[in-house]
Amino acid sequence: MNYQFSAHVQQEMELRGIPLTVVEVVLAAPQQKVPGYGNIVCYQSQVNINQKVYLVRVMVNETVSPPKVVTVYRTSKISKYWKLT
Repeated sequence: MNYQFSAHVQQEMELRGIPLTVVEVVLAAPQQKVPGYGNIVCYQSQVNINQKVYLVRVMVNETVSPPKVVTVYRTSKISKYWKLT
């Protein structure tokens, strides 16, 4: 599936040290999809970046075509966001 990336998202990826390949992997096969705010769905996966495990969270507006990536960030606070099934 194709996704639309804004200039803002690309800047945030660079500032936060998140490679495009990592974002693409999360978008292609997220370990979890959880509801966000409004029309936003959070695609999230645990990813090894520089030998440390982070939760990469990609916020996507799925109501537009193609889906629009709103923002992306990584966090080491995995338990705060990870949804147990």
